[in-house]
Amino acid sequence: MNLTCPHRRLLRRAAVLTATAAVVLAGCGSVDGLGAGEPAPSVSVQPRPEPLWPAWSSTSSKAPGADAATHQPPPEPLEGLPKLGKGGLGKEDFRDVLRADPRMKPLADRGEIDRPGRAGLRPPLLADLTGDGRPELLVAADTESGRSVLTVYKEHDGRVFPVLFTSGKRMSIERLGPDLLVRSPCADGGDQAVRFHWDGVRMSTVSDIKNYKKTPGADGSPSPQSTTEPSGGTDGQR
Repeated sequence: MNLTCPHRRLLRRAAVLTATAAVVLAGCGSVDGLGAGEPAPSVSVQPRPEPLWPAWSSTSSKAPGADAATHQPPPEPLEGLPKLGKGGLGKEDFRDVLRADPRMKPLADRGEIDRPGRAGLRPPLLADLTGDGRPELLVAADTESGRSVLTVYKEHDGRVFPVLFTSGKRMSIERLGPDLLVRSPCADGGDQAVRFHWDGVRMSTVSDIKNYKKTPGADGSPSPQSTTEPSGGTDGQR
């Protein structure tokens, strides 16, 4: 009996099946993958928080999601300021702006500070938060009680409008793309992150998220409880 012929036939069948499988796999790859000469799709880079006053900022880089903001009457221009020239807020003495704002006037003549732990005014900053090519004025102050205050002013047609006023305990402020991210610690050991976005009228709240720190369990291991609790939005005038 010749045993070699069936063996050769099996080998030929295996070779045919292998070739067929290779063709099928090649066909699947051409459907879902990139063909020859096709460019790879571009990758969208998401903005990351950029600290505006780094000395006051934590190392966290979480970005909260978005919640609906409430609507309030539009801000009124500050009275007592002369009409701004072509230089806009960049040429204006920031202390004059603070003196014209009733909420910031008591802090207008305080000295400047360059690190946390002192009472005074942080160095003023200019940043385009509205996308119109003209920078807004950002002023933050720290008080003896440990609370911080942040104000943002926008120039329109030579007039100055307060478009954000918010306060909190030992605030750190970051820029997240065109938005502001304000963080502050909570009494229960967690921290709160509030995100503000220009809505065409003011810097309004798009998210307000509270993060709870994990507490150790009975055996010393971290507790598995949830650490994030989103809350409702505000108008940014806290």
